[in-house]
Amino acid sequence: MTAAIISLLNVLTKPIAEVSAPDAKSSKEEAFQAALLANRDALLEQLHNDNTLKDVRKLREEVMTGESWFLNDTEDMIWSFVQECLLMLLTLARQISADLQLFKLTPSTSRAKLHTPEMAPPLPPDVLSVTQQKTLGSALQFVVSLGLCPYLAPGVGVPLGHRSAFGAMVEKMVRGQTSCVAHHRLLTTTKVLLHLAELSSLATLVFTQHLGDVMAALCQLGYQPQQSEGTTSKDVKDRSKEERGTCQEALKHLLGKVYQPVVIKELLILQGGAKQPGSVRRSSASKDRTASSWLRRLCGHLLSERLMQPNGVRAVVRAILEGGSGGESDWKKCDGIARILAACPQQSASADAYYKQICSQILELLHLKDKLTAQQFQCVATSTTLYLVQEKPNFAESYLLVPLLDPLHRCITAADNNCQIVVEEWELMQCVEDINKVWVVGNRSSTLLLKTIEEVLPVVFTIFCFTKQNVSNLRAPCCEILLWYLSHVETSAALSVLRQLSGLQVHSDVAPGFHFTPGSSGGVQLSCRDGCSDEDNTLYEKLSGEQWRLECLMNLMAQLKDNDLPGDFFLDLLQELTRWTTADAEEEEEDGQQLDISAMTLLEVEQHQQSRIARQGHMLALLQVLAVMVESLPHSVLMRKNIQVVGFIVSLLQRASVGLDHAKVLSIGNPIESQTLTMGMGLLATLLSEPQLPVEVYSSMSRLLQPLGTLAEKHPDVFIQELASNLRAVIATHGAYRPDDLSNSAAPDPKDSEMPPKSYVPCKNKATNNMHINSNTRQPASFGDSATSETSPPSKGLSDLLLEACDPDIPTKAFALRTLTQKVQSKDPETLHDLEKVLILFLENLENEDSFIYLSAIQGLASLADSYPEKILERLLRDFQHGPSHSTSNMEHSLEFRLKMGEVLMRASRAMGDLAPHLGHPLVAVFLRGTRDSDPSVRASSLSNLGELCQRLEYALGPLAEELSSCLTALIKTEKEAEVRRAAVHVITVLIRGLRHKTTQVLSEVLLDLYRALKWVVRSDPDEVAVLHAQLALEELDDVMRSLIFPKQKLEKKIVVLP
Repeated sequence: MTAAIISLLNVLTKPIAEVSAPDAKSSKEEAFQAALLANRDALLEQLHNDNTLKDVRKLREEVMTGESWFLNDTEDMIWSFVQECLLMLLTLARQISADLQLFKLTPSTSRAKLHTPEMAPPLPPDVLSVTQQKTLGSALQFVVSLGLCPYLAPGVGVPLGHRSAFGAMVEKMVRGQTSCVAHHRLLTTTKVLLHLAELSSLATLVFTQHLGDVMAALCQLGYQPQQSEGTTSKDVKDRSKEERGTCQEALKHLLGKVYQPVVIKELLILQGGAKQPGSVRRSSASKDRTASSWLRRLCGHLLSERLMQPNGVRAVVRAILEGGSGGESDWKKCDGIARILAACPQQSASADAYYKQICSQILELLHLKDKLTAQQFQCVATSTTLYLVQEKPNFAESYLLVPLLDPLHRCITAADNNCQIVVEEWELMQCVEDINKVWVVGNRSSTLLLKTIEEVLPVVFTIFCFTKQNVSNLRAPCCEILLWYLSHVETSAALSVLRQLSGLQVHSDVAPGFHFTPGSSGGVQLSCRDGCSDEDNTLYEKLSGEQWRLECLMNLMAQLKDNDLPGDFFLDLLQELTRWTTADAEEEEEDGQQLDISAMTLLEVEQHQQSRIARQGHMLALLQVLAVMVESLPHSVLMRKNIQVVGFIVSLLQRASVGLDHAKVLSIGNPIESQTLTMGMGLLATLLSEPQLPVEVYSSMSRLLQPLGTLAEKHPDVFIQELASNLRAVIATHGAYRPDDLSNSAAPDPKDSEMPPKSYVPCKNKATNNMHINSNTRQPASFGDSATSETSPPSKGLSDLLLEACDPDIPTKAFALRTLTQKVQSKDPETLHDLEKVLILFLENLENEDSFIYLSAIQGLASLADSYPEKILERLLRDFQHGPSHSTSNMEHSLEFRLKMGEVLMRASRAMGDLAPHLGHPLVAVFLRGTRDSDPSVRASSLSNLGELCQRLEYALGPLAEELSSCLTALIKTEKEAEVRRAAVHVITVLIRGLRHKTTQVLSEVLLDLYRALKWVVRSDPDEVAVLHAQLALEELDDVMRSLIFPKQKLEKKIVVLP
């Protein structure tokens, strides 16, 4: 019977074109009313004439009898049509309810007997087909459009006239009803729709399309302020009060039943009213387009209730952002939601309770894993947190920041509770990720954020140091957090934190007895540290840990690009070093006065000794930090600005003047102290040689006046005295006084640093000759040109370079070797003529013990082999095989010479390029013979060179592949030295990596043997490094084979010319 009722609804909602063609002279309103009347008459006629619909007719009459609102004698054709629709919908609902009840009472066993195993189980009777749902949807649309929306008060819901032209027509036709009639019809339609919604199948149809209209009707019926009417009877008032209470309960039940984001979205629409079209001008009717004040207050109250429910924040965010594109408009929505959440609603019992409930939900938004919505939800959470920090700092700290940072605080306050894992891996990962989202992504440097993160920053740095030792997904977030803090905090606070991280200042780190261990998911966890009875191991772990922390800190500071903090920290440490130097000098003077220990108690003596030991320990730590900074950070990071260079010179000169003040005269025979001081003053002279310096640089140089005066008066070296005096005069006059030879003093000869130059005389005797006063007629360009011409070295001939290459002074010799290398690379004709002398010179210097010298010789020999391979390679190969062949060679260092020669041949192999197939065969033969050398270092060097060369031979390697494979396989399986086995496996790795897609062609005959050798290493070799190399080689081979078997699909156009 359900199908029959729906067919009757189809008759009732039949389109106008199917009823009758409207008269051309009739208006649209008249045609519409005629269509409604015709459909209604057709329905009644079919009910009375069709005997198959007898049961439907009977059920309809029962429903009509039970409903008091149905009127047969109404003259309003539209409402008559709506009544018929409501009556048929109630009939359908009653029939479906009866069928469902019967379906539930029927035992499942009896239903199963009527069906074979192949048949699908029977569907419940409330399951409707697509066509039936379409018919019901049309009927519901007629009911809402004709029986509900026209009777909504102005400012309630979206007016029909704003939805479509049909809605405007209906609104015009229904207008004119009294308020009592409109209220009665609105109440009737709403009750019927809510009755239909009691069935799940019909509720889906009602609420998916008409939820907003039903909510608007319930708001009007339950909450609209009543107009005072003196003639209204008491019964009518009581009935109206009862109806209002019923509608309020229905609205409350509806809001709690429907999916919350949808409810919130509809409430926002009701609260905001209809959007005004841009083409419509404001008029007197524009008041109907905005929500009434009572409705806005009601919707605000209901929205606050939705917000304060469990998961209310998530529902609000989902309602506003769901379906967004992630563009700029969505980011503005996120910011708007954040402002709403940060403001406490008026109906909240207390602000503390509101923020306590909201903040916990905000933290949950940070932990969403759904990739589609996580970014927007986290954006809302971050923005809300930042607004709360700015506007409600007390609540934000108590309910947001403290719970967020709790895992890191527990790392500091951990206590031994007989538990192996104190802080779980997921807690630390979640905490670090949340900090990254709020602090780094939010990127607002408020005082509260900086203060709270500073307390746990040492723990974050400890996690960063631990993750640098292995693979972890927490390394990058920790690094970003540390860099963000150091970039946004004030310089004084940043310097204090850097002192803590470097170990120079006491800080709150991980609790004693606990340490971080790797987690199972790529994170870290805090665990109890196992006790170590060996004091040596404990001391070693402590020292190595401190050294590693310093290296990690330097790595962190190297990433602070375009930031003055590394230089400021370096200068701060230098200033502290100067203060310690002064204190040490004073302490030594006191010790020289024979401290009277007999007058001190034993406790005072012990305290005195402990204080000295503590000061010395701090001094050593300070020197260690300075040493690591100088070794790890380039000068471009430490000295970015001239002011920082001036600060460096200040600290250097102050330490020099401290020794003079305390009668510790710097000895001229001490080259380190003398050259360091000369270098600092030369650097200052270079800085002052610039034509124009900013005023702030001269202002910072005012600190140099006192130490320069001390050096000019007390230093024993006359040259340094005069230079200090001149520099002091230039600084005091801001460049007005400038000696003519200041540019020469900017770069003094290191050999002459111990004595003043012959042409230098005291400025007291030649003040008028060696100075000039800068005024408006000063010519900076000419000064710069003269400085450039004086400092640029003249080009030297080959004979001079050969003589300087034999100079015992290391810098002079190294410079000459580098210059000879440049001449070889440029193929200088004079060098080509004396090629044998240059070769012998490089070979002799290859045996030098100084790394600067023999590395320059290696570079020179490699350049010779690259430029003149036919003349040079044979000699180099002979020396690699048999050791040095020239008469002045030291045979005791033959092994070291051969290893250096191997480095030369490796660089020559790299430089061959496309000539490797032509020149490489003699090298391959020598390297293969070298793999049988008695010394394992030579064997490893030969294999390393063999790998570099063979990967460049490409197809020329084919004839040698069998011999190469036999050699490598034999070494892998029989060699006793692990270093040689590693080198053999590494040869296979670089060979496959260099040949890539040509591997299967060049090594086709031996590829299987090499693969078996690699698998043998993985299974049987005891050396872990060799196994690692074998695994890398297998991965390279796997990539090659995959690209061969599964080539990348390429879309190519081919033009074929047919014959």
